[in-house]
Parts: sequence; C-alpha cells; structure tokens
Amino acid sequence: MAFEHKPVLLTETIEALNIRPDGIYVDGTLGGAGHSSEIVKRLTEGGRLIGIDRDADAVRAATERLAAYSDRVTIVRENYLNTAAVLKELQIPRVDGILLDLGVSSYQLDTKERGFSYTGDAPLDMRMDDRQELTAAFIVNEYSEADLIRILRDYGEEKFAASIARRILAAREKKPLETTGELAEIVKEAIPAKFRRTGGNPCKRTFQAIRIECNGELTILSESLDNKIRLLADNGRFAIITFHSLEDRIVKDSFRTNEHPCICPPEFPVCVCGRRSKGTVITRKPILPSEAEMEENPRAKSAKLRVFERKIDPSEDQEIQS
Repeated sequence: MAFEHKPVLLTETIEALNIRPDGIYVDGTLGGAGHSSEIVKRLTEGGRLIGIDRDADAVRAATERLAAYSDRVTIVRENYLNTAAVLKELQIPRVDGILLDLGVSSYQLDTKERGFSYTGDAPLDMRMDDRQELTAAFIVNEYSEADLIRILRDYGEEKFAASIARRILAAREKKPLETTGELAEIVKEAIPAKFRRTGGNPCKRTFQAIRIECNGELTILSESLDNKIRLLADNGRFAIITFHSLEDRIVKDSFRTNEHPCICPPEFPVCVCGRRSKGTVITRKPILPSEAEMEENPRAKSAKLRVFERKIDPSEDQEIQS
C-alpha cells in the first residue's frame, strides 16, 4: 500500500507558518510529506526543510515524494522529541518554523499488519517505530489490572475502563491475546449494549489509549514543547495539529505558560521570578476544519490547530540547549 495521508488543515497550517522563502522549517511528523510538500514549494535557494519521522515507511515515502526538492530537503528518521539533537548535528542553531501533525496517518490505520485499527484482524503491534520493543501485545498481556485501568481511563477517557481491564485479564489467563480482533471482541463484550449503539465504534477509545501508551505520545509531547519553542528564531512560528482533547490541553497549557511564565504572586508590584515571555499565542481559540473539509475527509473532524510565535528578548541567552 502506498503511504497516503490527506493532510488536515493544509491551507490554514501553511498560512499560520508564515513561510519565508529563505527560511528553515522543521516538520517533526513528516508522514507522507503532505504538509511538507507545500512548505518546500514555497522555499527558494537558501531555504531548507528538515523532515523528521520515526516511522520507516513514512521516511521512505516522503523521500520519494520530495525527491525533486532534494537540494533543500533533509530527511531524518528520528523521534521529534530529539529535534534539538538533529538540528545540532546539522549545525542549525534556530529555525523559522516548526510543524507537528499529531494524527495517526491513514496509511498506519489502513495497513492491517500495523495493528492500529480495530476493524479486521491483525497482530497487536501499534508501534510507530518498529525499532522499539514495547508493543500493544505486551501492554495487554503483561500490564497489571490497575495500569490497564489507568491507561484506558486517562488516555482513552473510557468510562468502562475497569470492566474492559477485568475482561482482558480473564481472557489472557486462558491464552495470550495476539490480535486486534481478539481485543476488539473483549471491548465490545465489556461495554453494555445500549452504550455500544451510540457514539461510534466502542473500541475507538481503548485502541487510542493503548496506542498512546505504546508510543509514549503524550509524554513525548509534554517533554517537547518548551524545547521546540526555544529552537525558534525571532518571529518564528510553531504550529501544532491535535486530534483529541488530551493533546490539545497539553498544547494549550504550554503555549499559555510560555507566553505568561511569571509565577510571582499577583500582589507583587513587579516581577521578581525572572521568567520572561517566550512569545505570543497567535490562536486564542484553535483553528478548526471547515465544513467542506470535514465532509470530504471525516478524519479531520476532531482536528485543532494552535500556533505560537516566538519573540526573543534581547537579553536572552542565544545558545540552544540540546
């Protein structure tokens, strides 16, 4: 299967990045290069795109798609958590824009053997990077009941987390769970019939939760945001597309804190904590897909775009800490 992924909020994202023809831009979730192909078209000699992805299939597909622009594109197979190290290796101190599209690609969902989808039957994998050891199979077969409940409740916002966890433990006592189909049946049985009839596929929340745990998605996001902002040049922009409330909340809180980092009590007449603003939140409310885009691409329905613009204080240390 070709690595196809229709980029969400494409026009809005390109506009938000405010691309300079000679600027340097990072796509930290390169995927099939849907967004990146539009970024690189706007770059001239001197401009550069750094594409980062931990998925080997994405790296291959993006390399092929961007081949015509190889003089201004560098593609690295890496986790976007390590963007600072990638830029240091390339001797790039700051960049003019960073993009993260946190959605799972259509290719990943539709390639059965990757194990991301709750339709069909495939090995319980869900790894975005096949070099890592942790798989969905290990999570469902080895995690304690308490940890399974925590994951399903916190990452999937699943109200029947305890019931699903109990059934997983009961099933794995008989034999290890090996496929997405087995897990999907357990989830359906654990959720009362009246709740299965509304709100879409009842497996969606469980599969989301296990995928997030398997790939460390929220931890990586939380640990990345402040460092990404520090990598931006003055007036550089950071655009992030999220697909569920957990991601969006992390991004919203980080952007707000970087804009207003002062922790002094409100009664203090002047700031004494020494924390300086890193810039400005451009999107007071997230940018959402149009009705036309959601109709054309149902996977865009939950997408939200938030944007932060860097402002460097003249007295700020200019060195990037890797």
